[in-house]
Amino acid sequence: LCLGQVSLVENAAEEPRVLCIVQDTTNAKTVNERLTLNLPASTTLSKLFEDVAHKAGYVNGTFDLAWRKTGDMGPLDPSSEMSLTESGFEPGKRNFLQLSDKDGEQPQIASDESGTAGSSGLDDRQERFIGPLPRDCTVGCSSDYSSPSYSYSSILNKSDTGYVGLVNQAMTCYLNSLLQTLFMTPEFRNALYNWEFEESEEDPVTSIPYQLQRLFLLLQTSKKRAIETTDVTRSFGWDSSEAWQQHDVQELCRVMFDALEQKWKQTEQADLINQLYQGKLKDYVRCLECGYESWRIDTYLDIPLVIRPFGASQAYGSVEEALQAFVQPETLDGANQYFCERCKKKCDARKGLRFLHFPYLLTLQLKRFDFDYTTMHRIKLNDRMSFPEELDMGPFIDVEDEKSPQTESCTDSGAENEGSCHSDQMSNDFSADDGVDEGICLDSASSTERVLKPKSSLTFELFSVMVHSGSAAGGHYYACIKSFSDGQWYSFNDQHVSKVISLTITYVYYMFFCFNSSTNAYMLIYRLKDPSRNAKYLDCDDFPEHIKHLVQREKESEEQEKRQREIERNTCKIKLFCMHPVKMMAMMENKLEVHKDKTLREATEMAYKLMELDGVVPLDCCRLVKYDEFHEYLERSYEGEDDTPMGLLLGGVKSSYMFDLLLETRRPEQVFQPYKPGEVMVKVHVVDLKTDTVAPPVSIRAYLNQSITEFKQLIAQVKLSAETMRVVLERCYNDLRLLYVPNKTLKAEGFFRSNKVFVESSESPDHQVTFTDSLLWKLLDRHGNTIRLFVSLPVQSPGTNRTICQKVGGDPEECSEGSKGNRNSVETILEESTEKLKNLSLQQGSSTSDSQKSSDTSDFEHIESPSPSQEPDSSSVSAVVAVDNRELENRIRVASGGSGGGTYSDPETQFPGEERSDSEVNNDRSTSSVDSDILSSSHSSDTLCNADSGPIQLANGLDSHSITSSRRSKANEGKKETWDTAEEDSGTDSEYDENGKSKAESYYLYFRAEPYAQEDGSGEGGQKCVLVHVDKRITLSAFKQNLEPFVGVTSTQFKVFRVYANNQEFESVRLNETLSSFSDDNKITIRLGRALKKGEYRVKVYQLLVNDAEPCKFLVDTVFAKGMTVKQSKEELMPQLKDQCKLDLNIDKFRLRKKTWKNPGTVFLDYHVYEEDINISSNWEVFLEVLDGPEKMKSMSQLAVLTRRWTPAQMKLEPFQEVVLESSSVEELKEKVCVEISGVPLENLEFAKGRGTFPCDISVLEIHQDLDWNPKVSTLNVWPLYICDDGAVVFYRYILQKISQLVLWDERNELMKRESSRLLKTGHRVSYSPRKEKALKIYLDGGPVKDPGQD
Repeated sequence: LCLGQVSLVENAAEEPRVLCIVQDTTNAKTVNERLTLNLPASTTLSKLFEDVAHKAGYVNGTFDLAWRKTGDMGPLDPSSEMSLTESGFEPGKRNFLQLSDKDGEQPQIASDESGTAGSSGLDDRQERFIGPLPRDCTVGCSSDYSSPSYSYSSILNKSDTGYVGLVNQAMTCYLNSLLQTLFMTPEFRNALYNWEFEESEEDPVTSIPYQLQRLFLLLQTSKKRAIETTDVTRSFGWDSSEAWQQHDVQELCRVMFDALEQKWKQTEQADLINQLYQGKLKDYVRCLECGYESWRIDTYLDIPLVIRPFGASQAYGSVEEALQAFVQPETLDGANQYFCERCKKKCDARKGLRFLHFPYLLTLQLKRFDFDYTTMHRIKLNDRMSFPEELDMGPFIDVEDEKSPQTESCTDSGAENEGSCHSDQMSNDFSADDGVDEGICLDSASSTERVLKPKSSLTFELFSVMVHSGSAAGGHYYACIKSFSDGQWYSFNDQHVSKVISLTITYVYYMFFCFNSSTNAYMLIYRLKDPSRNAKYLDCDDFPEHIKHLVQREKESEEQEKRQREIERNTCKIKLFCMHPVKMMAMMENKLEVHKDKTLREATEMAYKLMELDGVVPLDCCRLVKYDEFHEYLERSYEGEDDTPMGLLLGGVKSSYMFDLLLETRRPEQVFQPYKPGEVMVKVHVVDLKTDTVAPPVSIRAYLNQSITEFKQLIAQVKLSAETMRVVLERCYNDLRLLYVPNKTLKAEGFFRSNKVFVESSESPDHQVTFTDSLLWKLLDRHGNTIRLFVSLPVQSPGTNRTICQKVGGDPEECSEGSKGNRNSVETILEESTEKLKNLSLQQGSSTSDSQKSSDTSDFEHIESPSPSQEPDSSSVSAVVAVDNRELENRIRVASGGSGGGTYSDPETQFPGEERSDSEVNNDRSTSSVDSDILSSSHSSDTLCNADSGPIQLANGLDSHSITSSRRSKANEGKKETWDTAEEDSGTDSEYDENGKSKAESYYLYFRAEPYAQEDGSGEGGQKCVLVHVDKRITLSAFKQNLEPFVGVTSTQFKVFRVYANNQEFESVRLNETLSSFSDDNKITIRLGRALKKGEYRVKVYQLLVNDAEPCKFLVDTVFAKGMTVKQSKEELMPQLKDQCKLDLNIDKFRLRKKTWKNPGTVFLDYHVYEEDINISSNWEVFLEVLDGPEKMKSMSQLAVLTRRWTPAQMKLEPFQEVVLESSSVEELKEKVCVEISGVPLENLEFAKGRGTFPCDISVLEIHQDLDWNPKVSTLNVWPLYICDDGAVVFYRYILQKISQLVLWDERNELMKRESSRLLKTGHRVSYSPRKEKALKIYLDGGPVKDPGQD
């Protein structure tokens, strides 16, 4: 036995050790300290938790341990018996861990903290163990704080402060500050606890008092650091958007008190708000001649104190000074005299306010938010204002207000005149109650004397300061509140609660916040010092019975949440895919959530139900495999691991995984193929050179260390000859590589997780040809460069009723029969070679993005697929249309197969017209004029096959469904890829070379077209559609010529428009450019009309209306030619303007000028020549401006400036007027404005350049300060003017005219609204308008009624 013990010790000495460094984040004092443990590698996780608990002084099981730098790892399992090395710890390296709260609760401190004995395997002599600081230190000692007088302590934990924070939902700090203040008010909290909720009368979710009651209980009893307020805001009727709206805390207080009063009607708490917060004051007017006084009594819930008097630059220095100003009467004299009822005339009078009664809880609002009438902006006043901790309100009580026969007696009108005590100083009031009296006694009988309570009863103590940090546009609220239990001040800043250590709270705000420009006290809450009324907080033992029951329910709910969180932390969430055998035969995606302890068998059953395979596939025909969605790669299968926990298979619980799971299915007679790590997936396409077809892919698995010979033998199992087999690997987009080195491995050839290969095993002489010159390469190259386009044809398209067949002079029936004759041979080759490959894999029905078009079913729902027994072969008769067909006749004599889309009998029903969008209608307006010499058709009917005779066929037998997705062409011949947009700056190219021969004849590129019925069924306009498969290396010129039979006119008589995602159309005019910028499923619209010749440019003409709300109006689409003069273009325009726009203009009464977006520019003179004097580009835009008189612009040296007068007295802008200058002199501009336009004296004229785009709109409320008036320059072409071209906007004014002083707010408000409406219509920013705030509302019925028609 002794020898065995010695042996164990020796083994332990030789065993590697694991160094664990633990950071304790549960306490601010220990966050910078570290616990170090050096443990044997065989130590279990449960033992690790015991050692950490012992060293940290915590109770085991009350904290979590997790990896510190790996954010996607969950907490370690404290009950696991796995060793440290099995759990991911690395011996010989530092392993960093993080100790954190468990379920949001602080770790429990162990009762015995004196011992620090090492745990198993710990070497205390060699290792230095650092633990947390002692936990019995006194809070508030000078060593904890940077200043002996004041400092904020670090964020303390709940065990130190004893209080719980509130989570900020987004911008609900104002709500949190008010809720914490109410919670720390004993009288309010106790009264709320005494209210009992009747569940039978109201829904608890919408009951505001009940949710407040629950929240206060959680704040008092919860062990969490912070709790959510979502239940409270939900009872307000708020949705999640309200969390992003910040409101004023004083406004929230008033609205919430109003809601509570409504909810508490006919209960004991019905008058609670008034008893605690309501005061009374008298609003009076006294005649100074006869002493007659008119007065009324109003109630208030808070006293708004002005920080800075209106028009003054000096603020009040203290709360007492502001209170004195609040009750200071003002004299009504002069124009403001008061009409005395006794004197029957206007007399001087004194108007003011007198406090009659102060509430038990006195609320003072410091009015820091104001409005600056100079800048018309909201501002925040950050002036310093001191406030005492004890406030004596005795001096502010009215003690001489005795009723006399000369005094008019007024009833209490608080209920009828809410907020009428003072228009600028008082907030909205609640209903009054004369019978309530705390601060001062009012005799409600006929006695005219008032008996004051002792002055000591009017001393108030400060207990809450709500602080605002920020500006008038937004900021942050938090509260500093004094606890009535221990007299300690705490800072409640959302979820953080900390102690405020200071000599006095007012010292804090005098010395700290008053020097912080944006952080100031905003609301002060005082409580009357009255021992007979001052309450204490209810302890848990003193709770009413209904509250005790509620506490128990909350504890049970919290325990349930803990259990649920524990389950969530141990739940693996991973993407799940499945190729559903019934639903659309497509890959379905879902998320599998499985507990880490569930076995693979149980997880498979869960996935089986999740994918709704019950009744479709037996459960035993399903299994889960590791899957890579990005590469479509099956990484491995889990044979023999049905009872293994999912946590081990997936590598633990993580927030995200680098792989996915696939629920694989099989038929009952099949057997699952094992997928081993290290295998790669290969998608094999069988190529048939005889029929020019590429078969759909079939997946097989191979090893990277396999040689090319072994790989060929693997594929040869499907009756393909390995000796004659050619294997082509497509490594990336159309990068084809022939695998010809027999002993080279797949890894060396560039195979990766998922690969695509093409195999061909015929005995044709094509094997002896160089690969890049072989038919195989050409077929694969065409396969990779063919794209699919949707072409909308115009109504007048006779060619759309016919289909091109590549058998010239033959009988249409023979075409159909020829295709049927080759159908069996094609099917035999494909079925024999692909059926064997399918047996190598159980990926039934899987398809990839680049092979969707090679499936047996069309990608479009409107194409009906025939049944398998009736389905023709996928290859089709060629529909190649080129100018020279003789070469193609020799290449393709027999057409094979039929269209996969089926046959059709009625040509008209196959081409439903497309209902055009608004943008297309507008475009038609500019392109609807079709030249009179348009040809109906230029093609002989003997080259056309009747549509009833057979389906449309494909060139060289290529199946229309074997065309892959758009890829970059390897053989692009260096051609430049361009996008045909309005920004193109080059002209068009001719479709013919210098000899007149078509450029499309130079080489043949694949083109195939077939009818296409639109999915939306629109076709009322008779518009036809064609589905085109075309090699994207074809030029636009050749593409147009191939479309001629379908459009019915020559390529020079129609235009091609590319349709973008937003249905915006741009004409494609670069005839020599290829379609390489197009991709699959792009849309093209064909419009009749003369196509541009070389040197011609498409031009859009807009009318310039400088004084209209919409200064830019589209007129016509026309064509300008190189070498044409401006006068000639105007002559060409005049008939179009008359016919299409009803504008009958004289050639001398309008001008053309440059258009740069919305800005008018250079004026074009009649003798200017396009391309010589004026740069012009495709899709050019130009302004047409109608003149009031003869043209003043005669020379390019002149300058046309648009001027606009601002009249400050009327606060308005006059219409634009043009001034033509002979030079760039400022003096000339001012003289022209004075003499020709305004008549203002030259010395009293000021001007400024407009900003932004035309018409440079600006608010009349800002123009005097936002523009740079009267710049000190002598010429216009220097800074800050930079007026170098026509069309600049200049504002001017008469400096002796003063700005209108809008005294009345209604006038300013009306002007602001008018300016806002005007500027918004022109699309300009209204900078003076503040951010629109959403009104704060609390809904008593559970929420606002939403308009069902509103989004």
